[in-house]
Amino acid sequence: MQRSSESYRSAADIAACRTLLRSGSRTFHAASFLLPRRIREPASVLYAFCRLADDSVDIERGPAAVDRLQVRLDRVYRGMPAAHPADRALAEIVERFAIPQHLPEALIEGLAWDEQERRYEDLAALQAYAARVAGTVGVMMAILMGVRAPDLLARAADLGVAMQLTNIARDVGEDARAGRLYLPLDWLREAGIDGEAWLADPRCLPALRSVIGRVLDAADALYARSDAGIAALPASCRPGIRAARLLYAEIGQELRRQGLDSVTQRAVVSAKRKLGVLVNVLAAARTDKSALGALCLEQARFLLEGISDGPASSRQEHRWWDFQARAIWVIDLFERIERRRAGAGTDPARATV
Repeated sequence: MQRSSESYRSAADIAACRTLLRSGSRTFHAASFLLPRRIREPASVLYAFCRLADDSVDIERGPAAVDRLQVRLDRVYRGMPAAHPADRALAEIVERFAIPQHLPEALIEGLAWDEQERRYEDLAALQAYAARVAGTVGVMMAILMGVRAPDLLARAADLGVAMQLTNIARDVGEDARAGRLYLPLDWLREAGIDGEAWLADPRCLPALRSVIGRVLDAADALYARSDAGIAALPASCRPGIRAARLLYAEIGQELRRQGLDSVTQRAVVSAKRKLGVLVNVLAAARTDKSALGALCLEQARFLLEGISDGPASSRQEHRWWDFQARAIWVIDLFERIERRRAGAGTDPARATV
């Protein structure tokens, strides 16, 4: 049977999105192979669009960049995407999985806050930002997996926000050198630090380490709540999402091991520790199921509005030995990535997770 030209184009667009994923985040690209193909491909499309959106706002700067991004998204939802692989593939994905437009729009709003170099008065304000730039991704990923129940989507938002808080704690110095400050201003004041004065001369003060630790504590609380949602995902999706959750939490642990200094250095999880994370994925996770009924994070509640409830998909579940083979393959890929990075003399401060 011959494939249509539309099928060939769709496959080429997805391949282009996978290429972007491979170059933009090698570890995440490797871990994505723990997801079934029916989820891995649309997830790659979502990632590609989100990554390109982030890059376009960072590079082009100014309100016009955000406006152009909104126009691109509007065209995607009208079924008239721009002539870019990520846009064409996203138009197909949002229609197939019925992804509400307010989710990617919220992400764009968060990117606009970045462009405005907003400051965040307290943890609640920071969580509102994280809900937009990362909670949205968690919710959209859950929808790709056939999950639309509010309690599960709430835990998906928790996971996205937790990951973003980890990113913020890890990138304090890098953000400061770019003129950005995400740490809660009230926590800084409690530690005796004037945010704007510190931004003019970013140093790793002892008091600053305590604030970074508090951000990681807030992330850990949300990671713990997200575990109940991961346990309720379709069985074929749990290992990949649990691997992503554990890998990101390990960034926080590495940051603690280096004394909570994310100003003069950047926490990088070694290949050896990544392998240990995958071993933990293979082990049965003990989960506090009561967290499944926890209220949605207030700052992420709007993400769940208008999403109709529905059962989680159970199609094409992986056999245990199939996942085990995938895990062994990913472990080998992690090792090859680390050897190639070492051989090329890559600056570990620029390594991605």
